[in-house]
Amino acid sequence: MARERNAALAALLKEAGWSQPQAAAAVARVAAESGVRELQAISRSHIAMWIQGTRPSGQAPHILCETLSRRLGRRLTLAEIGLEGEPTGRDDSASHWSVDPLTALAELGSDDLDMHRRKMLTTVAYSAAGLALPATSWWAAAPAEAAKRPAVSFRQVTSTDIDDVRELTRFFSARDQQRGGASGRSALAGHLRDEAVPLLGSRFATERIRQDLYSAVAEMTYLAGWMAFDASQHRTAQRYLTLAARIAAEAGDGPLGGHILRALAHQAVDLGHPRNALDLAGASMCRDRYGQAGYREKALLAIVHARALAAGGDRAGTLAAVSRAERDLARADNDDAPSRVGFFQEASLAHETACALRDLGRPRDAEIHFQRSVATRRRQLYARTHSVTLGYLGSVQVQQGRLDEACATWNEALEAMSGIQSGRARDVIVRMQTDLSPVRHRGGRHIVELDRRARDMLRAIG
Repeated sequence: MARERNAALAALLKEAGWSQPQAAAAVARVAAESGVRELQAISRSHIAMWIQGTRPSGQAPHILCETLSRRLGRRLTLAEIGLEGEPTGRDDSASHWSVDPLTALAELGSDDLDMHRRKMLTTVAYSAAGLALPATSWWAAAPAEAAKRPAVSFRQVTSTDIDDVRELTRFFSARDQQRGGASGRSALAGHLRDEAVPLLGSRFATERIRQDLYSAVAEMTYLAGWMAFDASQHRTAQRYLTLAARIAAEAGDGPLGGHILRALAHQAVDLGHPRNALDLAGASMCRDRYGQAGYREKALLAIVHARALAAGGDRAGTLAAVSRAERDLARADNDDAPSRVGFFQEASLAHETACALRDLGRPRDAEIHFQRSVATRRRQLYARTHSVTLGYLGSVQVQQGRLDEACATWNEALEAMSGIQSGRARDVIVRMQTDLSPVRHRGGRHIVELDRRARDMLRAIG
C-alpha cells in the first residue's frame, strides 16, 4: 500500500518558513541539546522522506515536534504534525529521560482526553523497564538545562499564574481523597494540557519564578498520575508520574521529586515489582530529597520505603523504616508541611504500617494498625482511603479465621464506598469476593447478602 503524503507536516514547515535543509538543521540543533545523537546528523533527505509519508522512528517524532513548537511559538502534539500513530504509551522511547518533557506531557494529555485513545492506552502494559532512573549527573544538571530551554510563547509567567496552578491542584487533590481518582480525572487532565503545560514554554522574569512554576506544574502532573493510579490506569499513571519527576528535577525541587518517586514506588509495590519499588523508594530517601523535606513528608517517604522493604521480605529493614517514619511524624509541624502531604497523619501512617506488616506475614499486628487507622481517620475528608482500609482490615480478619467479624467490616467498607469512583476500591471488592469464595457453600444469610451488596457496588463503581 502506498504511503500517504504527510500534508500536516508539509503545511507546518511552510508556516515556519523553512526549507527542508533549514528544517533538518533546526532538528539537529534541538537533538544536540537533548543529547539524541542519532538525530544530530539529520539531512534534507530525512525531512523529505517524512513529508512523503515515511514515519520517523525512535525519538525523532518527539524531537521534530519540539523543534516545530519552538519555531511556531505554540505547543504542538504528534497528532498535529501528522505523526499520531499509536498512543504515546506504546512508544518506549517516549519514556527516555532525554525527550523533552513539555512535548511528551502535551502528547500524553491529548491521548488521555481522547476517549478512543484512552481505551487504547488501557491495553498497554505497565512497564517495569520504564522505571529505570537516570544517573545522578542527570539530576544535578536538570535545572540548568531547563533554564536554557527556549520559550515558545511571548507570555511572561506571573506569581498569579503559579498560584492558580497550585490552587487547582489542591482542589482536585481534595476531590480525589473524597471521591476517588476516577472522579474528575478528565477535568484535571484537560486543565493540565490546555492551561498548565503551555506556561512551561513561556518566559520568566527570574529563575526563581521559573523554578516555582515548574514545581507547581510538576505537582499537578503528579496528581494526574496519582489519580490515574487510583483509577487502575496503570500505564497512564506511570507516564504522568515519570514526567512529573522529570519536571520536578528541572525545578530543582528535591522534596517534590522524592514525593513523586515515592508514588512510583507505591505503584510498583501494589503491582508486584518489589525490586523496582525498592530502587525507587531508595532514590526518594537520598540526601537531596528526604534530607531536604519537612518531617511530615519525611515520614511519608520513610513508610513507603518500609512498604518496599516488606515487599522484598526484609523484616529488619522494614521495622527500622517504620520506626523512622514514626519518629519523623512525631516531629512534624503542620505549619511547615506543603499541602500535598497534609493528608499524611496518624491514620495514614497506621494504614501503611499495617500494609507492611501484612506483607511480612503478620496479620494480627497488621489488624491492630488497620484498626487504629479506622479509628483516627477524618472519614469525610478521606472517604476513599477509609473504605480501602476497611477492606484490608476485613481481609486480615478472615485470614485469621474470624469470618463473622470480617463480614461486618466488609459491610462497613461497602457502605463507605458509596459515591466513590476508584480502581483501588474496586480491587478491594474483588479481593473480598475471592476471600468469600471458600465459604459461600455455607449459605449463611449474612454471607449471601454481603456477596449481593458487593456485586451491586462493583456495578456502581464501574
